[in-house]
Amino acid sequence: MAKKKKNATGSDSVAATSVTQDAYVTLARTAEARFEVKKTIFIGSATHTETEEEARAFIDKIRREHADATHNCFAYVARGGAAARCSDDGEPQGTAGMPILNVIKMSGATDLCVVVTRYFGGIMLGAGGLVRAYSHAARLAIDAAGIAVREYKDELTIVASYADYEKITRELPTFGATVDGSDFTDVVTLRVCVKTDATEPFINRIKEISAGRAQVMITGRRRE
Repeated sequence: MAKKKKNATGSDSVAATSVTQDAYVTLARTAEARFEVKKTIFIGSATHTETEEEARAFIDKIRREHADATHNCFAYVARGGAAARCSDDGEPQGTAGMPILNVIKMSGATDLCVVVTRYFGGIMLGAGGLVRAYSHAARLAIDAAGIAVREYKDELTIVASYADYEKITRELPTFGATVDGSDFTDVVTLRVCVKTDATEPFINRIKEISAGRAQVMITGRRRE
C-alpha cells in the first residue's frame, strides 16, 4: 500500500506510488470504509474499473445498495487516465465530486472509481466540512482497497516453420509468455502475450533459435 504523507493543510493524503512505464498503479481489491461526523454517516466505496462503462456500472450498483441515502457522490479515472468524471449528486457545487477526484489523483492510481454515500444526520456541516468529509471518506476507501502495481503485457504474433515452432514453445515458460491462440497451415502462426519488460529479450531469443527465420510482430498491448 502507498505510504501516507501530510499535505499543505496538515491532513493525511495518499502518497503517489512510483512505477515504470511497463506498469501502472490501481486498486488491489474492492473495499468499503465508513465514518461518522456530527451524526452524518459517510460510506466510501472503491474499486478497480478500467473503462467508463465499468465505472458507471459500479456507481449504479452502489446507488441501488444505498437507494435511501441522501447523496451518492462519485469520481472515477478510466482508460489509463484518459477519462475522468465526478459528480456532486445534489451537494453544493465543488464540495463532493471534485474533492473525491482530487484524492484519486493524489493517490497516483488510475482505472478506479470511488463512490461516497452520505446519510444526513440533521446537522449541517457547511461547505468546508463537506469537502473534508468527502475527501476523508475517499481516502479511507482507497486505503481499504489497497494500492497494487499491475503490469502491461505485449501481444505478439509469431509466424514460424513447424521445426522452429517446437523450439519456440520450449522457450515460452522462460519468459513467462502465454499462448492466446495458434493457427496451423503450411506454417504456424502463434499469438502470445508476454510482460512488456520481457518483450525485447523474448524477441531476440526467437530470432536466435530460429536463425532469423521466424517473423515476430507486436500487435497490441494490454493490462493485466
